[in-house]
Amino acid sequence: MFLGGVAGHYNAGQIMPSQFYDPQHRPINLQRRPHLALDDAATRELITRARIGHVATVWDDQPFINVSNFWYDAERHEINFHSNLAGRVRANSERAPKVCFEASEFGRLLPSNVALEFSLQYESALVFGSIRVLDDAAEKRRALYGMIAKYFPAMSPGQEYRPITDEELAQTSVYAISIESWSGKRNWVERAVQSDDWPRLGDKWFK
Repeated sequence: MFLGGVAGHYNAGQIMPSQFYDPQHRPINLQRRPHLALDDAATRELITRARIGHVATVWDDQPFINVSNFWYDAERHEINFHSNLAGRVRANSERAPKVCFEASEFGRLLPSNVALEFSLQYESALVFGSIRVLDDAAEKRRALYGMIAKYFPAMSPGQEYRPITDEELAQTSVYAISIESWSGKRNWVERAVQSDDWPRLGDKWFK
């Protein structure tokens, strides 16, 4: 487990994490380390280009995370993805519409001579919003074609591949996450912090 350059841990007398992140008193997308925060434009760019996302839903007190490809619909400020017609994602989404979505990109692993400072380069975004199952055939096709165009931009329906049929549409659950807020974070330093209280790592660890 990488502890990720966590200088600035909570100490006795400081506000505790449960107090800091209480959504009743602070915005749900508030970041503890604002110097690492992405602005709105950079967060949008990350959500647009990221290849894989994770959707967190819940059934009562049981959370569930699903990995999926996805498409950010900038015009509607929504995230679209799909799943099987029946399954945990569909059931949870119909039961509890509040969801969280994550997308990220990673670079190099960053060694350190201090266990607490092992880290890696990363950029991530969290989305908070409400999910709905799309029922309208035109909306479902728009979302599915948007996803295909994201990953295969040189291909078009009716040319390189057969357009989506009604039968295929009926076998697929398509979702839209209406984005209520989001936050982005970038920690892409070249090297992790090292301590002078222990022999420093040699160059071989940074090749």
